[in-house]
Amino acid sequence: MNVYDFDKTVFYPDSSYTFFLYCLRTHPHAVLCTGKDILRYATLYARKAVNTKELKEKLFAFLLFLPEPEKVVRAFWDRHFSTGIRSWYLAQKRSDDLIISASPAFLVEEACRRLGVSCIATRMDIDSGRIDGENCHDVEKTRRFLAEYPDGVIERFYSDSLSDTPLAMLADQAWLVKKDKLSPWPC
Repeated sequence: MNVYDFDKTVFYPDSSYTFFLYCLRTHPHAVLCTGKDILRYATLYARKAVNTKELKEKLFAFLLFLPEPEKVVRAFWDRHFSTGIRSWYLAQKRSDDLIISASPAFLVEEACRRLGVSCIATRMDIDSGRIDGENCHDVEKTRRFLAEYPDGVIERFYSDSLSDTPLAMLADQAWLVKKDKLSPWPC
């Protein structure tokens, strides 16, 4: 199987950020309800006073005020799927591909459904923005992969971020992605 990071790898730019901006445009009241908390937590995060999971939960707290969030997610992908999925990925996509992402599962799973591939992502409640377990990032991606695919063999791994080195080390080949340019993973 081939394994891919999602944001800035298969999808460009970042799906969480793009979804947040989409909701700000289409449902400003929902996002603005949590605006002060987002700014406060972003400041705390910059000072390393809160972790990524806490920041992400505050960022997605606007989901509490979003009417029919599943419908909003589908509408988001109706607008961004064809322009955001990278052509180099579509040219080599296989049905046994696996995408592993730190973005919320409710968001990435819809894109993966449309691509016809499997997905592991941060388990976040679509109604509240609360994360169940850990943010699926860094070593957590490797832990989640091994838990779900204990006998899984990664033929090729692709990511834009060196934070995915633990997962890259499991692959027969690993590729660093910068927009449409692929280069061998640095040792």
